[in-house]
Amino acid sequence: MAKKNKKRTFYSTNPDAEWYDEEDDAMEETLPVQQQKLRVMRDRKQRKGKEVTLVTGFVGDEDDLKTLGKTLKAKCGVGGSIKNNEIILQGNWVEKVVDLLKNMGYTQTKRVGG
Repeated sequence: MAKKNKKRTFYSTNPDAEWYDEEDDAMEETLPVQQQKLRVMRDRKQRKGKEVTLVTGFVGDEDDLKTLGKTLKAKCGVGGSIKNNEIILQGNWVEKVVDLLKNMGYTQTKRVGG
């Protein structure tokens, strides 16, 4: 899915108004795999007691995060989603996700919590 390039027109009566390009702010550079500091944890808060596995700490483009989330969901064989820069997997898959990420080259991956 390619993002559509939306151009917006702004009008100002201020002669000193500063203009900026939206595309410069929108694209965040994805760090290399070895520099990503991912944290994997199990969570139940506000989920009616159901366990989920959270992967946080990803720095980069949203498309790269979605690709990583899709890969983890497929390898674990579960559903999940990507919200607020977090990958959410249904169920307790902490150990498997940590192993998968380390095999993918995310060497700074850590398990967080008990």
